[in-house]
Amino acid sequence: MPDDAAASRAAAEEESAFSHPSVAPDATRAYGDHPDQVIDFYAPRGESTAGGAPLVVVLHGGAWRAPYDRHHITPFADSLAARGFAVANVEYRRGSATPAQGADAPVAGRWPDTFDDVAAALDALPALVREALPQADPRRTVLTGHSAGGHLALWAAARHVVPADSPWRTDGPAPLRGVVALAPIADFAVAGKLEVCGNAALQLLGGQEKFAERRPYADPALLLPTGIATTIVQGRTDLVVPEAVAESYAEAAAKAGEMVGLTLLEEVGHFPLIDPAADACAVVAEEIAQLAW
Repeated sequence: MPDDAAASRAAAEEESAFSHPSVAPDATRAYGDHPDQVIDFYAPRGESTAGGAPLVVVLHGGAWRAPYDRHHITPFADSLAARGFAVANVEYRRGSATPAQGADAPVAGRWPDTFDDVAAALDALPALVREALPQADPRRTVLTGHSAGGHLALWAAARHVVPADSPWRTDGPAPLRGVVALAPIADFAVAGKLEVCGNAALQLLGGQEKFAERRPYADPALLLPTGIATTIVQGRTDLVVPEAVAESYAEAAAKAGEMVGLTLLEEVGHFPLIDPAADACAVVAEEIAQLAW
C-alpha cells in the first residue's frame, strides 16, 4: 500500500491533469457507424513545416472503461498541436458503463470490439488525414497512448506479428516512425499480479476463462519483436500502472532481440505524462519529436 504522502501526491497529480478544460478539435471524421468510431483532428500551429507536419496519433487511457473517453486527453492533444504536430485523437468502444456482477467499477473493454476499432481506425487514418488534415505528413507518423491507450498503441504497432488466424493481422509492419507508450499496460501477466486498474486486462479479454486463449492476440509482451522503434515513458512513482509493468515489457523485448527505450522519470506518477502543465509532458513531447522529426 502507498504511504499517505505518495497517495496525496498522486491525487494532486490526477487533479492537475483533469483540471484543464476539454479542447474542441479542428475537425472530426468517422471511421465506422458506431458513435464511438470517430477521430478528432488538431491542426498544427506555428510556422509551417516543409513537406507537412509530423502526425501524432493519440490513444487515450482509462482502463478501457466507458466513463473515460477521448475528451480527457484533448488538452494533451492540443499541447502537441501547439508544438507543431498534426494530431489525430482516436476514440474507440470501451467497456460497459455499468458495473459487472458484484464489481465496483464498469467492465474494462469489449472483446473483440475494442481491438476491432483500433485496427479499423488505423487502417482508415491515411484517407481521413488527407481529407481532414492536409497539413499533416503521414509519412512521419508516431503512435502514442497513455495507460490502457499505451497498451493499444503497442498492440497496434504489432499487428503484423499477431497470430496468423487473427482478423487484425496485417501483411507487414505499420508505416510508423515509432511508438511512444506512456505508462502502458504492456504486460498482462505482470499487470494481473499487481491487479492494475482492478484487473482491467483480465476483464478486457473476457475474464479468467478466456484469458489464456485470447492473450496471445492482445498482450504486447507476447507480440515481439515488432521492428518498430519504441520508447516507453514511465513515472517511477506511478501508483496506477507501476514501473514493473514497463520494465517487464522492455525485458521481453530484449529477449526477443529488440531494444526498447525506457525513459524513467523520478518523482513522477501516472498523470503528469499527459498534463500540459507538468514538466513530464514536455519530456513526452521531446520523445515524440525525436522519432517524428
